[in-house]
This record gives sequence, C-alpha cells and structure tokens, in this order.
Amino acid sequence: PAWSNNRSGTGSTSGEQVDWGQQGVIMPGSPEYKGQVNLHIFEDWCGSSTAQLRKNLHYPLYPHSRTTVKKLAVSPRWTNYGLRIFGYLHPYTDGEFVFAVSSDDNSEFWLSRDDSPLNLQLLTWIGKTGMEWTAPGEFGKYASQTSRPVRLSVQRMYFFEIVHKQNDRGTDHMEVALNQEGLSFTVISSKYISLYTNESALRMSDTTHIPQTAASHTRTPSNQPDNQLSSQPVADMRRVDPRDTLYQIPALDSRYLRGVLPDCSYKPSYIIKGFPLLRYQGLQFVHMSYIYPNDYTRLTQMETENTCFYHNSPLDLDRRGSNAAAVVQTRATELDGLEIPHGPGSHKPIQNTPEEKLRSADRPADRPVEQLRPAQKKKSRTGEQKPGGNPADREDLGPADQNQPRPREGSAEQNSTGLNILPSPQKLDQNMPTDRDRPAERYRPAERDRPAERDRPADREKLADRPADGLADRSADRDRPQVRLPQLQGRHRRVQQPGIDRGGEGERKGEEMGVSESLWSLGGDSEEEEGLAYDSTPPPVFDPEVNWAQTFQVTPVILQRSDWIDLSCNVSGNLLLRPSDALPVVNAFMDKLNHRHNRHFSLVRVLNVERKVDGIQGSRYFLELELRDMTGQHLRLSHYIYALIRHNRSRPRGVLRRAPETLLCKPLGFHWNPTATVHFIVPVKNQARWVQQLIVDMEGLYHTTGDPYFNLIITDYNSTDMDIEAALKASTLHRYQYVKLSGNFERSAGLQAGIDLITDEHSIAFLCDLHIHFPPSIIDSVRKHCVEGHMAFAPIVMRLDCGATPKEPRGYWEVNGFGLLGIYKSDLDAAGGMNTHDFTDRWGGEDWELLDRILQSGLEVERIYLRNFLHHYHSKRGMWNRRTQRSGT
Repeated sequence: PAWSNNRSGTGSTSGEQVDWGQQGVIMPGSPEYKGQVNLHIFEDWCGSSTAQLRKNLHYPLYPHSRTTVKKLAVSPRWTNYGLRIFGYLHPYTDGEFVFAVSSDDNSEFWLSRDDSPLNLQLLTWIGKTGMEWTAPGEFGKYASQTSRPVRLSVQRMYFFEIVHKQNDRGTDHMEVALNQEGLSFTVISSKYISLYTNESALRMSDTTHIPQTAASHTRTPSNQPDNQLSSQPVADMRRVDPRDTLYQIPALDSRYLRGVLPDCSYKPSYIIKGFPLLRYQGLQFVHMSYIYPNDYTRLTQMETENTCFYHNSPLDLDRRGSNAAAVVQTRATELDGLEIPHGPGSHKPIQNTPEEKLRSADRPADRPVEQLRPAQKKKSRTGEQKPGGNPADREDLGPADQNQPRPREGSAEQNSTGLNILPSPQKLDQNMPTDRDRPAERYRPAERDRPAERDRPADREKLADRPADGLADRSADRDRPQVRLPQLQGRHRRVQQPGIDRGGEGERKGEEMGVSESLWSLGGDSEEEEGLAYDSTPPPVFDPEVNWAQTFQVTPVILQRSDWIDLSCNVSGNLLLRPSDALPVVNAFMDKLNHRHNRHFSLVRVLNVERKVDGIQGSRYFLELELRDMTGQHLRLSHYIYALIRHNRSRPRGVLRRAPETLLCKPLGFHWNPTATVHFIVPVKNQARWVQQLIVDMEGLYHTTGDPYFNLIITDYNSTDMDIEAALKASTLHRYQYVKLSGNFERSAGLQAGIDLITDEHSIAFLCDLHIHFPPSIIDSVRKHCVEGHMAFAPIVMRLDCGATPKEPRGYWEVNGFGLLGIYKSDLDAAGGMNTHDFTDRWGGEDWELLDRILQSGLEVERIYLRNFLHHYHSKRGMWNRRTQRSGT
C-alpha cells in the first residue's frame, strides 16, 4: 500500500508513494541510541480505540510532545491521550518468540520482518471498539493479545511500532512483553531496544524524520453494511448543500442590476449610533437573521444532551413530567389541530427602536431571563464544564457570567431619561468570577478526571458498595413490597485489586477483580429474621390499557424562535425563514429583473435567502440565486435588496387608514465588494502543530477556490518551537505577512499588530483564531457579509467536543463568542481598533468590548451560523503564558 506524505498529517490515502529513502533514518549504532525508544504523545483527545486516535487531526506527524521511554511500558496516570512508540528491537538470542500486549484501553503492537518500516505487520492487539481493556500485566484475557511464534535473529534488529489509546477512566497503562519456549511473559526492557532517530535537537515543525507506516495510517474497516443508510453523514450539517460551492458559479455582471429596483436610503431602526452603552451591553442589540432554505445547521445529533430547541412547545410537554404529560393525554381527543407559534417575532412583540431596546433591558415578560445575560455553564455528560459566559474559558468568547438582578422601574439605578439600563460597571465586576483575569485557571478537569484523586480510598469504598448491576434504587419500586433474596457477596461487592480503578460500562461490570470474605456464602440477615419466605410472591401489577386508536389532528409544524440571541441554547442552528416569506420576494425581484432585460434570465434555483427583520423600517434581504441567461450559461446573483415599509401618514377625514405598503428597493451604499481582500489575522505563540495546520489549510483554500483576494497575517510572540517565517516562505501561499513580537502572549495586541500591517483601508480584516477548520466558502462568506460603512460579520463557529472531527462533528455552537469577526479596516479604525489597554495580560471579554464600540459607531453586526465552520478541540495546557508544574514544586 501507499500512504500520503501530506503536510497535514491526516494520513489519508491518496495513492502518492512515500519515498522512504528521504525519511532521514539514522542507524542506531552509537551508544546514545541504545536503551530507549521514541515516544510521541497526542494529548486532549477523547475516545478509547486506536481508530479514534487515527482521526486526530495531527496524527501521526504533529504530536503534542516528543520524548523517549526506556522500556516498552507506560503508565503516566493521565487521561484522554494517545501514544505512538517506535524504534528497534534487538533480540538477545536466536529463536522463536511470542509477543503479548496489555493495556487500558485499546493498543496494537506491530513488528517488521527487518529494520525497514515498510515491512510492518500487526502481531497483537487489544480491541477495536474501545470497550476492551485489561488489568496491568494481564496478558491472557483476549486471544488477540498474544502473537503467533515469530523467528528472530540475534544478528539483526527489527523495527517496531506501538499504538495506544486511553480515555478518561480506569488505570491507564500499556505493556509489551515476550516469552520464549513457553516461559512466562517479561516486559521488554531497555537492554533490548534502541531509538529510531534522535529528536532532541529538532523543532516540532521538523517532520521528515518521522516514519509513516502501515501502523500509523491503517484505518479500522467499518463493519456496517454498504447500504444507503450507512452512507449517510453523521450530522445533517454534513449533507451536500449548494451554499458550500456556490462560489464556483460565475457571478452575474453587476451592470445588469442597475435600474432594476429604485434607490432608497438604508436606515434600519435597530442602529444605536449615539446611544451610550455600558460595557458588554452591546450583545443585547445583535439580532439573528433568518435563512431559507434549511441549511441544516441545527445540531440534531446533539439534541439528546440539549433539547432547548423545543422552548415552550406543546410537542415537548411530555418531557416536563408526568403531570404535563397527563394533561396532553387528557386533552388529546379534544384537539382538532395543534398550532405552534412560528414566523419572525412570533414569541415577542417587536422592539426595534433603541429606546424600546433599552427599556427591554428590564426583561420583557415574554423573553426568558437567560436571553438577557450570558449563558450559565452547563454540565456535559462527562461532567466537564460546557459553554458559558466566562471568557476565561475560551480565547474568543465574551465576558463572564452576569447574574446580577436587573433594575426595576423607579429604582435608584434608573437614569435621568427614564430608560432602564444595566447596573454600573463596578457592580458588574463584583458579580463576575474572581478568576476571569487568570487565563491559567480557565478549565479545570472534572473531579473524576484528576489523576491524583481518582484512586482515593473513599472513592473505592463507594464503588465497593455499589450494586452489581450499577443501578440505584428506583422510585417506581418503592411502593411495591420488598422481597429480600439471598445475595452472592462475591458478585455484589467489588474489592478492587490495587492499581485498578474502573468506572466503565459494558463487559467491565462483570469482570471486577478480587474476592469477598466468603465468596459463595449468603450475606446479610436470613429470610427467617426478615420474616419473609424465599418464594414469596409479590402482588400482581397491572399495566394500563393502551388505546391505539386515540389520535388528534395536527397541522404542519415549523418550529421557530425569535431573532434574539438565545444564550441558553447552543445546538439550535440558524433561524428558518418560511417559504411564504422568501419566495414572494424572489419572484417579485425576478419579475423586475426580466422586465428590465426583456426576459433575458430564468431562475434555476434559489441558493440562499437571508432576511434581517425590522418591523418598523422594513426587512433587508440577501438574495443568492442561480440564473440561466439566454445563451444557457449559469450565473450567480448575490445581491442585497430592501423591503421598505411605507406608511400613509395623512388621510382625508372619514377615510380608513390603509395598510402600510412594502416597496422593493435598492439600499443606497449597502453593497458588497466581490474583489475586496480578506486578511486572516492570527496571533500565535509556541503552537507549532497548529500553525503548520493553519498554513496547510490556507494553502488548501487557495488551491480549492483559486481566490487571489485573501492574505494570511501571522503575528508571532517569538515562538521557539518552530521557524514560522521559514514555513511561510516554503509554502505555496500566494500572499502572506509575518511579524515577530516580543513579550508574553497578548491576544488584543497581537491582533492589532496584524491590523496595522493592512495598508488598504478598503479591505477586510478577519480577526481569527488558530484552531479553526475553514469551509472552502469562508472567504466568499466573509466578503459578502461585510459592507463598508454599514455592517460587520461575526459568524458563529461550532466548537468540537473532545475526540470529534470535521467529518463526525459533535459539539456546540459558540453562540456568545464574537472573537471571530470580519470588518473593513476603515470601520475598525473608526471604532478604535483593539483595546490593548484593558486587555494586556488577559483575554476573554475583548471581543464583547469591541462589539460595544462597533455598534456605537453606527454599524450593525450580521450574525449567522456558518456551515462546517469549526473550532478544533484543544485544552489550554501548555498554551500562551502557561507553565508546566513540575512534580514536587
């Protein structure tokens, strides 16, 4: 087989033959190579299987760290990591050897027929699904653990490779052992191993020496049948959508749009220029746009953990408890139809003027309080802190939680104009977490994830008292007579072997090690003492009769929300625009276009419609249509129009007031520039593997789109793990800029240094993060949603969970983060640029502070969920200004 030697390190097969002669192999002849082997560590990656490890973006070329080990055994007492160990094996004698592996969780041991990495063969392994594990030194649990006899020669050395994956439970360990002629297995020690190559003097960006082998690139074949169901994407967002590739369609000449619609001034009522804001209040004035057709940004694959999409929906009443469910069942036969409120603004009265919005800070009755403040931290399935308002938990989020009460009418906190405002900044700060200014304290592992505490005796006593089936007493059983049956203490009590701490599921429940005081004796009080016979029969239990004929009629339902940013919901996706609100506007515009050009164009399909609702002045639409001209050529139209509301201000006496009219017009000055340069600005410090991935991704954008109007700007705080400037020069990027900074990492200052490099004020600065997966449409999307003098663009990114990948995305939308922002250089300068005074030695909150000033300068901020725009999972360990705490310090 051939494996791709691509720079991304993903190991995808492409048919490109690897030139193994260029791998930089150094023969282990010198003494410093003996007694140790290479160890590559991939941290912060969930899952238990080696197949999950191979999904890691940086595997196998860009590990978190590279070091050595002195025997083929590890037990670092850590969580969520993967290992790749490789080097040479030196047999101590001639003969046939049997190899064995033991690990928690999955692992593989590969051995070559000689010293070449090309000739690797899989000898032993533990599991493929991630559910398999062994105790330390347990070599006989699975048949796959031990190899067939392998003949080796003392005159030769043999290349080997070990792949190991550990999750966040149990006793992490891995050992490779061998025996000869039926003797007991012995862990392979330093006497019989040597390095593949010395990496101590190499940078993390140096990868040509790393062997790419069958072990590092083999994928576990899927056991699913090859049918249509198995070929469906894991997430609906992975479905094919024309938005993903519409940049490939040639654009319609803008001259065809002249005179199609009358000009009109663009003055939306939600602009708040001139209205003072307190810090971090600007979020309340950003509204979502509605999208047609469905772009499937709703994270349906995550709704088992977050059902917030069904706010106050009758369809969700059965989730609220038995009483609510009983009401639904009682009234089911009385219902002729079931109506769900839907459509823009259906859940709240329209509040469009700045005065109305400032009054709304005193929580409208129909708006949940969660929407007026940053989201509270949620607990995930694993107990990890999920997204919330604390900016110190992210590098591109907003300010900390604001749990303070809102001012009331007539209170002392009401200003002289009578408008209700948020409490003073001093009171805001008093309610914020005390660690918001300490980046080093951002994420702390859940209690069970702390290696130093997960084997505490108290925890083991609790584990030993747990029933064998792992189930607690159920409330439904409390009303039934209890019959005590004899119990086998050896099966119902867990006495842990030292060094083994399992908290898993599945087969692990029945494989606890240890014995009780009396393995087969009956425990506890006898039946006579309890007064119950062994064969006591409980009273009968009656199941309710099911009325299968019961039903009620429903109308087609479109679950819809308001355009407020819902900080308590992070899986919902874009607001959906009804066809009845989108298609009439499209048809009316096509009639105007063909009237102007004598039926020269026909509509092929509606690619995308975005609507920004304004109930006072009129809604703004962004139409993206695929057209066909009279020559048969397909063209793309991407154009902003305005549905202006015209009110009849005067009427004769006795004449009823007519309903307001809607006029389609062209908003003056509100148009996007298809050739504006987009500058991606990324500040970095000692993140070699991520920087290398960024460069590769930018190269891919250029080669995929052919778009010459973008530029990569990297501001580097004197990274020592990689020569970034040399990597940029060696890349195929058509345009880039690099500046080296000194001192500690400062995100605001790093971004501002990149902004200062932009000489064309009529180009777009895209303030970016290092750990982003970009869809090919990203350049076009940023360019279309930035309008100079009018609008900035803050796309919502999806944060991937630990172990998730772009192909199998699991995670949540970062609904309260504005750190990924596109804005024209001229508009950013007018707003004052980045705040490098208040955000020097900390980050988190600088994005919301900038948002305040952008809104106050008179701009609006477009806010939509962007398909396949993802933030890779990573911890804060080893990043920016953090240090590693050595043991004993």
